[in-house]
Amino acid sequence: MSRINWLEKLKWNEEQIEDIQNAAYAYIKQGKYDIALPFFEALVVLEPDNPYNSQTLGALHLQLGHAKEAIRALDQALKIEADHGPTLLNLTKALFMLGKRDEGLKLAHILKNEKDLSISNVARALILAYER
Repeated sequence: MSRINWLEKLKWNEEQIEDIQNAAYAYIKQGKYDIALPFFEALVVLEPDNPYNSQTLGALHLQLGHAKEAIRALDQALKIEADHGPTLLNLTKALFMLGKRDEGLKLAHILKNEKDLSISNVARALILAYER
């Protein structure tokens, strides 16, 4: 079964995608994550191979406390870009939210060695918070 190319079906181009992205970013900047969420749900459908859309959708779900939905979106993003540190960190947080402590700790221990301090420092903090 092939995927529907919605951009082609709608006869849309990058301009319409940018309009949706700009609206979504404006809501994120205002902290209105619940309003930004459907914009990114649409972007994931319109551009299924763009990891940023799934990464952001997962982050929004995480921010709203929807851990299962966050994991679903983050897993999709990781299928496209497997080693994206911020996505892996958000996945770690979602695992902890769901009470999957061992899985979260395993991933946090991997991320504590990231070169990007914004990821490794948060991973270390999560280890301190969740390790017994």
